[in-house]
Amino acid sequence: MEWTRGKPVGRGSFSTVSLAVPRSGCSITKFPPLMAVKSAFASKSSSLRMEKEILTHLRGCPQILHCFGDDLTVENGNQIYNIFLEYAPTGSLADLLKISGGLFVESDVRRYARSILRGLRCIHANGYVHCDIKPQNILVCSYPDGSNGVKIADFGLAKTAGNEKRRTEGGVSELRGTPLYMSPESIARNEHEAPADIWALGCAVLEMVLGKPAWRCRASEEVVALLYRIGFGEEVPEIPAELSAEGRDFIEKCFIKDPRKRWTAEMLLNHPFVAEDTVSLSECEKQSPSPRSAFDFPEWNSLRSSVSNSVDSSSSSPVSSSSSDSLTCCEEEEKDQSDSPRYSASRIREVATGQVSNWSTSDGWVTVREAESSVSLVGQ
Repeated sequence: MEWTRGKPVGRGSFSTVSLAVPRSGCSITKFPPLMAVKSAFASKSSSLRMEKEILTHLRGCPQILHCFGDDLTVENGNQIYNIFLEYAPTGSLADLLKISGGLFVESDVRRYARSILRGLRCIHANGYVHCDIKPQNILVCSYPDGSNGVKIADFGLAKTAGNEKRRTEGGVSELRGTPLYMSPESIARNEHEAPADIWALGCAVLEMVLGKPAWRCRASEEVVALLYRIGFGEEVPEIPAELSAEGRDFIEKCFIKDPRKRWTAEMLLNHPFVAEDTVSLSECEKQSPSPRSAFDFPEWNSLRSSVSNSVDSSSSSPVSSSSSDSLTCCEEEEKDQSDSPRYSASRIREVATGQVSNWSTSDGWVTVREAESSVSLVGQ
């Protein structure tokens, strides 16, 4: 495909997102008149190539951002790898939260949660874990039938479920994700599997209800304490009393500390908070009773993942990090020691002393969206 690069709509440490317009003669049935193109130097494009591979496998799911293909270009003497993505001019759920004044009405929260769950069901059924579900990565798009909805985007941190953890040169493993949305097991045991996406969904849904992050963290120096609270404490985010009983119960199912007992995307889609057919809470419990042991779930592979990405920044959160920085953790001790105070303190110290430059600033994604009418195209 011949195309023209437009103005940037986002940038990170290793990749940029720009508008892309197919040149005349390209098939309009295959490519829309305006796309987003995510680009990186070919020598540093392994994560972007993995993202393209995953999106190709997930093609056909209406709740996942569509990828139209990829190519290589030479620009300013550099070889550039590009993937072409569906463009979402409205932006993300985080953008909508700002526009709406900080929170959504419950009917919209229900609708958005249902769409995200459908996307997660597809991701997990195909053997992947997203690892970075948050409002900034949920884009507002149009579905093939012409209706509007949200789609899961940014698979830069995604991994194959059950993937073995690879060591870095120093013999350490790395966490992946955004601290405010990390699950207890991802912090305490470096487990990044499907239940971690459900925990992050609960954080995102609660943020839509509250208009602010689920966890309170007012200053950058509180991040280590926050990670300790999430990974090793008994506390879960506070759910507002004014939320409906169905909404409170839904979020509670996402915030079950034990990932083996946390509800799956398939189970949550039958919950009355998001079910399209009205179902009572009592009927929901009959259809999908809250699991009491690991035997109530499909077999989970609690293998540790390999990580090569950073902790993304969050524009709505004071807890942010450069996208080129990684939370680095030493190899965990035996799992039967993971609940001991000595282990907890050791583990969180490893997180705290990792390669994190500055939690209070961000060199991560910066939204610089502009109206389509103001796009000034430059030659490819």
